[in-house]
Amino acid sequence: MKHLTTTLSIGALALGCLAFAADDLPRHPGDIAYPPLAFNPPSPSEYRTTLPDGTPVFLAPSKEFPLINLVITFKGGSNLDPAGKSGLAGMTASQMRLGGTASMKASDLDERLDFLATKIGISSSDWTSSASLNCLASTFDESLALLVDMLKSPGFDASKLEVAVAEAMSEMKKRNDSASTISGSEWRRLSYGDEHYRGQQMTEAGLKGFDAASMKAMAASIFHPGNMKIAVTGDFDRKVMLEKLAKAFSGWTSGAEQANPPVPATSLTPGIYHVEKDIPQGKFIIGLPAITRDDPDYIPFMVMNDILGGGGFTSRITQRVRSDEGLAYSAGSQFSAEVFWPGQWRASFESKNATCALAAKLVLEEMARIRSAPVSAQELDTAKKSFIETFPETFSSRDATLGVFMTDEWTKRPGDYWTTFREKVAKVTPADVQRVAQKYLDPSKVTILVVGKWDEIAKGDQGGRATMAMLEKDLGPTKHLPLRDPMTLAPLPMK
Repeated sequence: MKHLTTTLSIGALALGCLAFAADDLPRHPGDIAYPPLAFNPPSPSEYRTTLPDGTPVFLAPSKEFPLINLVITFKGGSNLDPAGKSGLAGMTASQMRLGGTASMKASDLDERLDFLATKIGISSSDWTSSASLNCLASTFDESLALLVDMLKSPGFDASKLEVAVAEAMSEMKKRNDSASTISGSEWRRLSYGDEHYRGQQMTEAGLKGFDAASMKAMAASIFHPGNMKIAVTGDFDRKVMLEKLAKAFSGWTSGAEQANPPVPATSLTPGIYHVEKDIPQGKFIIGLPAITRDDPDYIPFMVMNDILGGGGFTSRITQRVRSDEGLAYSAGSQFSAEVFWPGQWRASFESKNATCALAAKLVLEEMARIRSAPVSAQELDTAKKSFIETFPETFSSRDATLGVFMTDEWTKRPGDYWTTFREKVAKVTPADVQRVAQKYLDPSKVTILVVGKWDEIAKGDQGGRATMAMLEKDLGPTKHLPLRDPMTLAPLPMK
C-alpha cells in the first residue's frame, strides 16, 4: 500500500510538471525563440609557432584521447608534372607510402606500422602535397621516425610500382564508359587548353615512363624543409613536441619554397561543344569565367550563387528544372574562386535526350532573371543564414581549425577574413546580388558542353518549347568534338 501511494504521488508530480511545461510550449515550431549564435573564430596566433629553422608549426594539444595526429603540407603537386608525364606527382606520393624506404623493405615497414597501430598517408593534389600520421601518443617517436624516413629516403619498390601502373592502366581503359568522365575531361581541356597542367591528363605512354629515377626527382623537389608547414593535434606537451619535431628534421637539407602554379593561358570560349555518346540521358555543363578568391565581389557572388543554383532545393535552378518541370533528378550550380587566377561558375544537369535543350533553356532563363530583377527578401535571408549559421562548422575540430590556418598561410589570405566574414555576408543586399549577376553571368557568353546522342538532343522536346537550334542563335553553331582514345587521348574518327 505504501508503495502504491508513493507511485501515485510521483505520477501526480510528473503530470503537474507536464502541465506546467505544456503551458510554456510554443504553439508552432516557428514560434520557438533561439538565443543569438555566439561564436568567435579562433586566431592563428593562438596556435602558430616555428621550429629553429623557421618552419611554421601549428599546435593544438588536447588530453581527450591518447592519440596524436600530425599533418605536413608541402607546396607543389600536379603543377610540377613534366610535359607528357601527367600524374607523376600523384604516383610519386602514393609510392612513397607503399614502396618502403632505402633502409626498410615495404613489407617490413607495413608490418611495423601495423604493430604500432600507426596510420601514415602521403598524397599529392593540385598544387600541394601532404603527409599525415595518426598514432598512439606512446608510439609517436618511432612513428614520426618512420614517416621522416619515408619522406627523406623513399624506396620506390619496383614491384609496388608495377602493380600501381597496372591498376592505373585498367582505370584508364574505362575513361569513355561514363558521360561524367568524358565531360570532366573535355571541360578541363576547354577551360585550360592542352598546355596547362590542369588540361593535361595521364596517357599510357606517360604512365609507362614512370620509374624510380623520375619519382625520386619529383619527391626531392617537393618533400623537404623550406617547402613545408606542420600541424599537430592530440595528447602532447607543446614544448616537448617542438623539441621532437626539431630533432626529427635536423640534418635534412632545406630547399627553396616552390613557386605558385602557372596561370593558364586559355580560358573558356563562348559556344556550344558536343561529344557524341549513345546514352538515354544527355550530360550538360554550362559555365562562365568567374572571380578570384580574394576579389571584393567574392561574398556577394557566393550569396548570389546560393540563390541561383548552389543552395539545393531552395535555389532557383533546382526548383525550376527539377521540382517544377521534372526534367532532371539533380540540377544546380557551383562556383570555384581560385587563389591564383579567376575560377568558374558552372551549372550542370542530366536529362532525357528530348528534354535537354529545354532544361538548358530554363537554366539560361534563370541566369537572365537574377540579372534583371532584385531577389526577394526571403531568398536573400535564407541564403545569408545558410552561411552565417553554418560558419562555426569551419572550425568544428582542432584538426579542421589547423587545416584552415595552414591553407590560409600558404595562400596569404587576408588576416581579418574569418573575423569579418559573417558581417560581410550580413551586409549583402539585393542590389549587390543583382550587380554581381549582371557583371559575371551573361547568358549570351556561356560555354555549353554536351555529352550525349546529338540527333535526339538537338530535336528538343515534343512540345517544341526548346531545341538546340534555338540556343545556337545566340551562341553560334555547335562544335562537335571527337571522342578520344582512352589510352593515348588521340582524337578518334567521328561518325
